[in-house]
Amino acid sequence: MTNGVTGKIDFNADIGESFAGYELGLDSEIVKYITSANIATGFHAGDPDWMARTVSLAVENDVGIGAHPGYPDLAGFGRRNMDLTPTEVHNAITYQVGALAAFAPDRKLQHVKPHGALYNTAVRDAAVAEAIVLAVQAFDPDLIHVVLAGSQWESIARKHGVRVARECYADRAVTPEGSLVPRSQNGAVVHDPKTVMERSLKLATEGKVIAIDGTEIDFSADSICLHGDTAGAVELAAAVRGSLEAGGVTITPMDKLVARA
Repeated sequence: MTNGVTGKIDFNADIGESFAGYELGLDSEIVKYITSANIATGFHAGDPDWMARTVSLAVENDVGIGAHPGYPDLAGFGRRNMDLTPTEVHNAITYQVGALAAFAPDRKLQHVKPHGALYNTAVRDAAVAEAIVLAVQAFDPDLIHVVLAGSQWESIARKHGVRVARECYADRAVTPEGSLVPRSQNGAVVHDPKTVMERSLKLATEGKVIAIDGTEIDFSADSICLHGDTAGAVELAAAVRGSLEAGGVTITPMDKLVARA
């Protein structure tokens, strides 16, 4: 295979995004199909009880545990931009990663993947990306940094010599430049199951994706993300995993795909 494609890929999902008495998503079902879980850490969703519950769910299903930190924006689900300084971003990451690690076996996480607007800001803002990378590295140098494949964020992470998992999305459209299409635009979220499966298989076997304008771009990745809060997410997770395996792709935890720094 070309383009750095190995025929192996991690399958991750954002879970644990319930809060207090409000349950979001079908985590106990989705977790059966993924190899890595990005667990909300209380700033955009989640709370101590849901964090503990979701970590236990991941452990029971032998799924890698990752922190999913976001902006302090419960009302906006972490999808609104916030004007935080790099120091504030560093501290917010440290706080949230530490909180989830406290619930994990031996206080050890597999990875960190920022959520929503914080993730998107790191793609375009080098100072924010560096603040995230340095915070995660300082907390635990062995943690895997989940970043958008091909972004400047990936380059910054590699400059610091940390473990990097390049991420792509099964159900999110990308621009010709390889960034995520903003959710405010039509077509940003891909809902058709057949299209999602085809996109996922192409990403895993060819390292390519069809951008929103119809052009084909290179997009090699180590992990595919499926959003756990979209309609029909459980069925879609099962279908995507099934189509990948039928296409000869080995679903592999990112800890086994990403070399140690």
